[in-house]
Amino acid sequence: MGSTRRRLEDKTALITGGNKGIGKAIAKRFAAEGAKVMIIARDMEKLAATRAELGEDVCEVMQADVTVEADLIDAVARTVERFGRLDIGVNNAGDAVYSKIVDKTEKEFDYELDLCLKGVFFSMKHEARQMQSQDMRGVIINISSLNGTQPGKGLGGYGAAKAGMEMLTRVAALEMGPLIRVCSVIPGLIATERAQGVMEAPEILGEFLENILVDRAGLPEDVANATLFLASDEAAFITGHHLYVDGGQFNKRYPYKAFEQTRHDTFDE
Repeated sequence: MGSTRRRLEDKTALITGGNKGIGKAIAKRFAAEGAKVMIIARDMEKLAATRAELGEDVCEVMQADVTVEADLIDAVARTVERFGRLDIGVNNAGDAVYSKIVDKTEKEFDYELDLCLKGVFFSMKHEARQMQSQDMRGVIINISSLNGTQPGKGLGGYGAAKAGMEMLTRVAALEMGPLIRVCSVIPGLIATERAQGVMEAPEILGEFLENILVDRAGLPEDVANATLFLASDEAAFITGHHLYVDGGQFNKRYPYKAFEQTRHDTFDE
């Protein structure tokens, strides 16, 4: 974790998918900087563990599905009820199904678009409505993916959803300014549970590292630090921006073996 300067003192953040990986790292970083955090996800067991880790005085959790609009309405209301306001929305919930376009089922494609695009739309819509009702400046940050701009085999649905998210981010910045700043963070390979298969396969990891200019995988904390910057007043003149946190991988290519050697389990929502 980087140094703390209480940059989010007296702020409240709603973080989707904040019970593990990147989302949890963001929640921890925000809490360390003085924010109160509401975390929503589908796994209540992991949510409860995260709340215990961060402390119930600064962290509240709620089981919710971002693809269900009513859940987002409830999550925003619960955030305000618990902490009195909403200053920051971090929309991190997402998932991918590795399958080529000719093999991808409608269920798989719908799952990726619903979670990574429609879920972000619902989140932004109701976060922004609350911020507008408060008539005070807010920030919305969407966690995208390098695959929204750099194609990867087997990631057609996921990449399309993330590309859509990035345009949605720009439109929201246009519509919601100057009261609300809207940005996205675009991670490359990050060493999370989701990337465990890549991290444990030397040939695949090696190909990734060949395309990462700083010669290492990213850490969840790298993404959390970038998100903290965009959420803070230090980024007060930044909106409609996509911040790449990828070690320079965007300048090269997405590894082909990541698809060829990734285990393709039967999809089960």
